[in-house]
Amino acid sequence: MSRGLNKAMIIGNVGNVEVRYGSSGDAIATLSIATSENWKDKQSGEKRERVEWHRVVIYGKLAEIVEKYVNKGTKLYIEGSIRTNKWTDNQGQDRYTTEIIARDMQMLDSRGSGAQEEKPAEKGRMPESGLGEDDIPF
Repeated sequence: MSRGLNKAMIIGNVGNVEVRYGSSGDAIATLSIATSENWKDKQSGEKRERVEWHRVVIYGKLAEIVEKYVNKGTKLYIEGSIRTNKWTDNQGQDRYTTEIIARDMQMLDSRGSGAQEEKPAEKGRMPESGLGEDDIPF
């Protein structure tokens, strides 16, 4: 039996950012990221755009970096795998959510470019996790 491949790669702008901590104390970040595609309508000649929103979940140290440095509008490269979760709603209907579980993230905005607002409490601060500037994955 051959193994499959489950890999997602997106580049887009962050919509919402939410970071919470699980019972074990590990950070969990949930992001919505918009990607878009542009084309010219062959019949009308008009430019068209389609925006797709992706739910992205990030765990652990990478989620802590999200908490400190990622804001609405930040441009990110995300790499991970796709997962679909199933649950039953209050009316007994099966519901599904598809999300990308991120394994790698790179911030594509240059620091200080003004493309994103810095979080007020974090201006000019490096992570307190003991990581040096060369250890930060962006």
